[in-house]
Amino acid sequence: MASSPLLSALLAIALLSPQSAHAATAPFPWKAGKLAVTACPETPLSSGGIPRTREYLDTVVKCLDKSWSAYVARTGLRFERPAVRYAEEGTVCGVPIADVDAFYCHPAKTLVFPLTGRWIEGRTDLYPFKVAAHEYAHHLQTLTGVRRSYEARHRAEPDARGELRRRFELQADCLAGVFMGSVRASLARTGEDWSALYETVRASGDDGDRRSHGKGAGRAYWFRRGTTTLSPAACDTWSAPAAKVS
Repeated sequence: MASSPLLSALLAIALLSPQSAHAATAPFPWKAGKLAVTACPETPLSSGGIPRTREYLDTVVKCLDKSWSAYVARTGLRFERPAVRYAEEGTVCGVPIADVDAFYCHPAKTLVFPLTGRWIEGRTDLYPFKVAAHEYAHHLQTLTGVRRSYEARHRAEPDARGELRRRFELQADCLAGVFMGSVRASLARTGEDWSALYETVRASGDDGDRRSHGKGAGRAYWFRRGTTTLSPAACDTWSAPAAKVS
């Protein structure tokens, strides 16, 4: 039976209400459990003065594929590995490589890793590992329908776009933490290395007038929440109070 214009409008409002939108953006059920503890030893980012960036990131992505494919299977959803693209210059997915760190191109379901830039060159800390895990989390959000729900709300609620973006990005921080916590024992890193990573995450916050990823304290909170709980369900930024996603 054809719906009337009024009924169609009411259905659209219901689908985009905070309650139903929250339901659509919580595809990491408690019943699926925690991310399994596995091993993912880091490979050197350079060896004998020669960059080994691709080898390093390939290892991280393979670990991400293995861990998250097992988890997604427990949710009943279909898993799909992301494509991976490395770039040194030019534009990828409409984004100038020189202007960004790593990013996720969701139309092509591709992780894009610049081989140069401060996010990766000359680093000896865990930050490149964390960045890769964060971008992979955006792939999970695409696979599970989180991105679709987020984009629908972004169109329907223009006054809330800043907060919705932060909820989206902070969930990715938390999911990155879940993965890193699950492989922590295999990383051969000290407590000082982890403290330094938490401080780097805090320093990456956008504490000015324009906020897209969250304040430093918020980014550190959600990332640490992931590393300590190992639970994707604990990364439900969508029902968190506004103060937790500022």
